[in-house]
Amino acid sequence: MPMLVICLPTFNESENIEHMVHALGSVLEEHGLAGLVLVIDDNSPDGTGQIADRLAAELSFVRVLHRPAKQGLGPAYLAGFEQALALEADLVAQIDCDFSHDPSDLARLIAASKAADLVLGSRYVEGGGVRNWSLARRLISRFGCFYARLILGLPVRDLTGGFKCFRRPVLEALAFDRITSKGYAFQIEVTYRAANAGFRVSEIPIVFTDRTLGRSKMSRSIVFEALGRVLSLRVRSSFGRL
Repeated sequence: MPMLVICLPTFNESENIEHMVHALGSVLEEHGLAGLVLVIDDNSPDGTGQIADRLAAELSFVRVLHRPAKQGLGPAYLAGFEQALALEADLVAQIDCDFSHDPSDLARLIAASKAADLVLGSRYVEGGGVRNWSLARRLISRFGCFYARLILGLPVRDLTGGFKCFRRPVLEALAFDRITSKGYAFQIEVTYRAANAGFRVSEIPIVFTDRTLGRSKMSRSIVFEALGRVLSLRVRSSFGRL
């Protein structure tokens, strides 16, 4: 049975983390998956890290990686990926802590990884969708995905989503020190680099539900970073410097 490590980055998620960890544990047990939940906390001032430590003491499937400060989503995931590989993971999943991704969908991602190297939980393939988003948020997300697909030439409908499952060889092949995206551009960059390296990328439908507890980390700077990073990736790829 493949070893699964679920990377769960957190910053000020004290209202969600305990519920999410228990939900992921239930998925592991229900589907007979051999796995660990790796909480990656960026020194949350609301005590998220302390809650994670307590859960790790209580639950055998929980590990915690403490980082000194908030440095962005991308660096948090890269630190988690490195730790997951050190834990001898065969599969590495990533999921948001705010329940915008349904933990029960994780089993479908794992199943789909038998036929693909990187599986994306997609809002924009048939059967997928979003709930509780404003029209403005829907338009921004749709435009971001269309823009990235157009510039990068990838046949992927949801390039900005953060619900994924990697097979180990994908992460081993990625040069982590060359991945510089901090915010949601990280999701685009990692998928592009994986596809550019010849790995099989597939999408399965999910329904994304906006968080009900805690605050969103989205900001204008994250949006602008994504727009600029997509162009940079395309240019560097054209000159063989990806």
